[in-house]
Amino acid sequence: MMRAILASTLAIALVGCTTVEDVASAPPPPLDPPAVSQSMPEQMASMDPSDSILFWSDERRSAAFRDMESMFPGLEVEPAPLPRKLSEGAPLAADTSAKIRTFMQETSAAGVMVLKDGKVVFEDYALGMTGDDRWTSFSVAKSFTSTLLGAAIEDGKIESLDTPVTDVIPALAGTAYEGVTVGQIAAMTSGVAWNEDYTDPESDVAKMLAVTPVAGESQAVTYARTLEREAPAGEKWVYKTLETNLLGLIVEEATGKSLAAYSAEKIVAPAGFEGGLFWMQDLTGGNIGGCCLSITLSDYARFGQFVLEGGEGVVPENWFAEAGAPLVDFSPRAPGYGYGYQWWTYPGETFGAQGIFGQAITIVPSHNLVVAVISNWPTATSSENRAKFQGLVREIALNAE
Repeated sequence: MMRAILASTLAIALVGCTTVEDVASAPPPPLDPPAVSQSMPEQMASMDPSDSILFWSDERRSAAFRDMESMFPGLEVEPAPLPRKLSEGAPLAADTSAKIRTFMQETSAAGVMVLKDGKVVFEDYALGMTGDDRWTSFSVAKSFTSTLLGAAIEDGKIESLDTPVTDVIPALAGTAYEGVTVGQIAAMTSGVAWNEDYTDPESDVAKMLAVTPVAGESQAVTYARTLEREAPAGEKWVYKTLETNLLGLIVEEATGKSLAAYSAEKIVAPAGFEGGLFWMQDLTGGNIGGCCLSITLSDYARFGQFVLEGGEGVVPENWFAEAGAPLVDFSPRAPGYGYGYQWWTYPGETFGAQGIFGQAITIVPSHNLVVAVISNWPTATSSENRAKFQGLVREIALNAE
């Protein structure tokens, strides 16, 4: 029953006074990371396994997105011992704020927060959401997993992006992932064939979390055994949530810690999360690297600010400049757009994290700007709504000087 529930719901996943000067003089992150505990909801046994989130009503999704920890198993991380205080900056111009609120209405956004120079210049909520509520991320989690990969490299737990994936996960030897590097997994250029069609019940993404668990083996590895290669490693980009799940497993195997526990140390504490974090687990107990952590809107923004500032002492120098660069260029189909190490890249050296149903964090280094949005789109994907958000970010950047 639990396997079917998780498969039907999770397999759709893709997808204060703090200034720059204050951060430089702030005390270092606490040595002891926040505590981590397990959540195992009792009501899972009564859920209908055929009840897919794709077909829930808007009202039901809106309620669920801010309470996933009561529905699914996962690991809870307590707030940072020293939460980062976000002070208020000079508010955006009235017409820009009005455009943001119009955008929220048109796209069923539950909240938008804008940080300029580390200060809050806009914050608003809808759909019953409050600043204390956590909201699920879907594939925004991928960029968290990428950050933890950088931390594992900085800690010397993984030698480099050129490390063969089989050096970290020997169980992948003899599979389509033989000869693939950690970096190629991170950039989704493994050359392994994959179907990420959320509307197809027979797609790989629909089936990967339904695969029968094998004792002592991650579900990600079990499903990877079923896949075949379609191109030489490094030559073809295909979006694959499984590969972020494998990336999460790489981090867990290399560090000996769950993603949640490692994020407590490497993200929640140094970024100063005020609302903690919840990260779902698969049937074998591993955190799902490609999906489904829940945090408050202000902590979405804190993560973006942490990335904007470079994550000093946590990830290698220039990690985010490299991870947020277009390693894969989508031109000529989409000039200026591309993909890095689990980050989407946009025109103007802007990059961000995004997930289905309208979750996103966009970082504009040239304007010292972070824009975070959480949403409940009527459909899982919408190129129109995504384009509206990118247009809104450009509007904010031009008017937040």
